[in-house]
Amino acid sequence: MLSMPFFIGELFVKALFTFILLYTGCYSSTFAAPLKVKAVVVTMFEIGEDEGDKAGEFQMWKTRYGLTTRYPLPHGFHDIYANDEKGVLAIVTGMGTARASAAIMALGLDDRFDLTQAYWLVAGIAGMDPQDGTIGSAVWTRHLVDGDLAHEIDAREIPESWPTGYFPLFSHSPYPAANGTQKAHNGEMYTLNTSLAQWAYYLTKDIELMETEAMASLRARYKKYPNAQTGAKVMIGDHLAAATFWHGKKMNDWANAWVKFWVGDDGNFITSGMEDTGSFQAMQYLHNAGLVDKNRFMVLRTASNFTMQPHGLTAAENLKLESSGAGYAGMVPSLEAAYKVGSTVINEIVENWHSYQKQIPAK
Repeated sequence: MLSMPFFIGELFVKALFTFILLYTGCYSSTFAAPLKVKAVVVTMFEIGEDEGDKAGEFQMWKTRYGLTTRYPLPHGFHDIYANDEKGVLAIVTGMGTARASAAIMALGLDDRFDLTQAYWLVAGIAGMDPQDGTIGSAVWTRHLVDGDLAHEIDAREIPESWPTGYFPLFSHSPYPAANGTQKAHNGEMYTLNTSLAQWAYYLTKDIELMETEAMASLRARYKKYPNAQTGAKVMIGDHLAAATFWHGKKMNDWANAWVKFWVGDDGNFITSGMEDTGSFQAMQYLHNAGLVDKNRFMVLRTASNFTMQPHGLTAAENLKLESSGAGYAGMVPSLEAAYKVGSTVINEIVENWHSYQKQIPAK
């Protein structure tokens, strides 16, 4: 028989252990059933604090969607916040392909959450090709194309007949034959669930998006690009992810050729960003382990700036303007669009979970 002092001591140790687990956020994964997650919102950066100051991609979701439950994530870039009642959580991956991939993997392996039927929504800002659309617009993605996996020869050393010194891995020039039919064995291109993307597009295509005088002023400079001078709208197209923040007409031409090469004639580069090929690569591995469903992954990118200069400016001059903030007239409207369009889809899923839990919507 245990003595009374020993028994009391044992209770104290158990209580202390429980307190430590609660404090570190590990208690739920150790003793409680995991949170059944209906939707994950993936953002990439926050400017300052999570609330009360200038908003980045995460802040609007946290404050407007009632993400009040904090789950510490020491093995990731940023703690997770959730609305447990709705089954919706949001993360901040950090900028760049490596951080995004690591963050998605960290969440996917976290046993505090059941993500097997969760829908994933990347909701982030992007550059916009002025040949296709305008700032403030929201674009649902069909294909993710990686802009980093390549061969490169300095532009000062390429043959005169080459349009670029940047060309696909295991080729010898830009661009080898068989456009769009080659296999992306190394993660050069991913096709998302295009039926799900179409469904999201048709659900949101008539949403009115934010307009400002500053946006109109910036658009007016792009006189040679009619699509850049229209109002912001919801669109669907293809996204190029690259860790290098590129800019300019020649790079924009490269982006269009690069996307068309990997996707085929149907490919259309519309938005540029950094992280999404890394995020989806992690999703593929987690899918193989039965932890997530990669077919429930959506990418919504909203245009904060144009990917190239207007007539009358060089690429360097325009990039300098953007660095000073003058070229980001679409920053706040793009963040608003990401939340307004994205939350429409998340709300539809949550409110009609009985329909979407087992059956992925399609159009």
